[in-house]
Amino acid sequence: MKKFSTIASILVAALPLVTGTVFAAGKQATTAQAQAIANQSKCDFLPDAPDKHVVVSGDTLWGISAQFLANPWCWPNVWGMNKEDIRNPHWIYPGQIVYLDRANGRLRLANVGGIPTVKWSPRSRVEGLGANAIPAIPAAMIEPFLSQPLIVENKELAGTPRIVATPEGRVHLGQGEKAYVRGELEGSTSFQVFRPGKPLLDPDTKAVLGYEAVFLGTVKLDKEGNDDNDVHTFIVVNSKEEMSVGDRLMPVPPTPILNYVPHAPYEEVDARVVAIYEGISVAGQNQIVSINRGKENGLDLGTVLDLYSYGKVITDKTDNDRKVKLPDEEIGRLFIFRVFDNISYGLIMQVKDIVKVGDAAKSPQ
Repeated sequence: MKKFSTIASILVAALPLVTGTVFAAGKQATTAQAQAIANQSKCDFLPDAPDKHVVVSGDTLWGISAQFLANPWCWPNVWGMNKEDIRNPHWIYPGQIVYLDRANGRLRLANVGGIPTVKWSPRSRVEGLGANAIPAIPAAMIEPFLSQPLIVENKELAGTPRIVATPEGRVHLGQGEKAYVRGELEGSTSFQVFRPGKPLLDPDTKAVLGYEAVFLGTVKLDKEGNDDNDVHTFIVVNSKEEMSVGDRLMPVPPTPILNYVPHAPYEEVDARVVAIYEGISVAGQNQIVSINRGKENGLDLGTVLDLYSYGKVITDKTDNDRKVKLPDEEIGRLFIFRVFDNISYGLIMQVKDIVKVGDAAKSPQ
């Protein structure tokens, strides 16, 4: 992967995995483009990588990558995938075979039974995740975090509708009961109900990035308010926890696509861990953390960052008690699976030490 000729051949060749490409207008990858990717790549194949792998149910993109590559997030580099390809990849299914083409330094995809490798002509096509396609990471670990609010940023909180009253002054609401709501619905009829929790502070600036949201359940519009009375009537569809006056509403988001292609960020990222899910003090393998960077910093779904134990500031007794920051020490990798404007959720994929609030998450080196 470090050789320029290998990178160039991957980019110029028809892509064996993906169905969309920014070269759809007929343009081929230029020498400069190939060299730019080569310069940024540290995507070596493992010396003992197998010649092939038959995809089976239960595989993940990350797991297969780890069999061939020193860095599992390097999958797009090996396939020659660009930014559009990562957004709309052609999914891999059980029964297909991934071959390591050692002569050309890349992976190829084929079907069981010796069917030749499929080469996809450059074209654009948006394709949903098939029922049997393998996910990028174990989906069960992140599914609860994909459709619930969990983090509400300041600008969202200010404009959200809220429950202002309950029938007969009830303190709490449960399934099938009515809730009276005020606020702009903006055409939506199905909403999630949440309760703002503790503020999430940027470890660097101490500014409030947003609030952890306690998900309470969902409600559906029964009767919309009018010019004479701006109170809307909702029915509680399901209740995870009891709802009450003051709780907020957000439209139910569209069903998320659960498969992300792991890849390095497109911009340099230097982030800090803001919080660990459920308010615990330390995190380990397969746990969820939030970081103080988001869409506005170039993060998107599937971005992989290196995790570092943040170096302490010590007093150097040998230099007149001068304050010195120790180096950050790499301890693992973080897979970003949900992105807000200025904050993101990540799953700890690999870790060799505990992760704490304030630790660093940076672009892979």
